[in-house]
Amino acid sequence: MSIHSEDSRRVTTHRLLEMKQRGEKISMLTAYDFTIGNIVDLAGVDIILVGDSASNVMCGNITTLPITLDQMIFFGKSVVRGVKRALVVVDMPFGSYQGNSKEALASAIRIMKETHCDCLKLEGGEEILESVKRILSAGIPIMGHLGLQPQSINKYGSYTVRAKEDSEAEKLMRDAHLLEEAGCFAIVLEKIPAKLAQQVASELTIPVIGIGAGGDVDGQVLVLHDMLGLTQDFSPRFLRRYTNLQSIMNEAIEHYVKDVKSGDFPSEKEQY
Repeated sequence: MSIHSEDSRRVTTHRLLEMKQRGEKISMLTAYDFTIGNIVDLAGVDIILVGDSASNVMCGNITTLPITLDQMIFFGKSVVRGVKRALVVVDMPFGSYQGNSKEALASAIRIMKETHCDCLKLEGGEEILESVKRILSAGIPIMGHLGLQPQSINKYGSYTVRAKEDSEAEKLMRDAHLLEEAGCFAIVLEKIPAKLAQQVASELTIPVIGIGAGGDVDGQVLVLHDMLGLTQDFSPRFLRRYTNLQSIMNEAIEHYVKDVKSGDFPSEKEQY
């Protein structure tokens, strides 16, 4: 029996806060289309992230930077149609909110109106605070994202663990508090020391979701394609593969090709 069938109440930002308060861990996965969104939702995942990681796993780009606002709206709209229970978060893509808070609000409103999603996720702290506040002022919920920020990969130069040095750790902690004070309902921490992530989660009253940030946070998020083994060229320490769909799919497709070539498919029973 799926978790969804046991508790079909819609997940809201308020319910996530209640989960943190009672110590219930929060599950979060990505999805980019109607079918997968529906499957993930039925499995009982609390939050579905329509991530700008679609740039990588759906569009074949090396980084998340090339994906556009129109593409994120397309993916977001597709996922929302398949979801009944989970909270759906859409990533604001690179260039849609940095540096211009008025443009950020216009982008945010477009995503909300056209996708019917529940909330948005933005990367950054003090640097984007003006945009965060302006979007929040319109009544749009925001999930923050600190630590490794893939949209800033060209600044970092690598995907190594962030906030190992005291100065960067102090800035991350300060940014986390600024985002909470501004009104963000949750924060994602990506690829930072587990001890630091634990400290952030303990100091904030809002949920903290980790990816490569240890187990002492309020929840976990992974990219669906990675945890299902659809991708094989990405194997960070924090990734647990729960199956190998690439191998399963390869075997099935090779079987299909063989049956077509041999004339075994379609059989008489598979014809009209």
